[in-house]
Amino acid sequence: MSTKGGVAARVYALCEPLAEELGLAVWDVQYQKEGSEWVLRIYIDKEGGVGIDDCVAMSHALDPVLDREDPVPQEYVLEVSSPGLNRKLTRPEHFEAYMDEPVRVRLIRPLEEGTRELEGLLIGYEDGKLELQLDEETGITLEKKELAWVCALDDIDL
Repeated sequence: MSTKGGVAARVYALCEPLAEELGLAVWDVQYQKEGSEWVLRIYIDKEGGVGIDDCVAMSHALDPVLDREDPVPQEYVLEVSSPGLNRKLTRPEHFEAYMDEPVRVRLIRPLEEGTRELEGLLIGYEDGKLELQLDEETGITLEKKELAWVCALDDIDL
């Protein structure tokens, strides 16, 4: 297996065709250390939502591929799950899919007045810049590098 890109990028590429065969889409892949363990977390999605059977099917399809390709340099725990209702937006296609939808943004550093979290409508995303409409008169543009995370607020009307 090529070492180009990180573990998450390599696993994402392995997951995409498997997910497609199962009628799923890969939302995101994360590889991170949690406590003493490394966790490889695959988030899958589909129209109408993901159930436990989808997660099990993806896990079973992925196991032999991960064993064969060996993209992870150490022991790890594999988790396959739905991104959930208030899913984190991490990729350009996520931002495109949630255009004109409510989102919550957590900043790495607070704004001058001390605010670290903002909610608003996502009205633009281009070249790593995120535009939010906070209320009828107030908008803000933020660099993606200033953000700890952005998540969809599927259960809220702004």
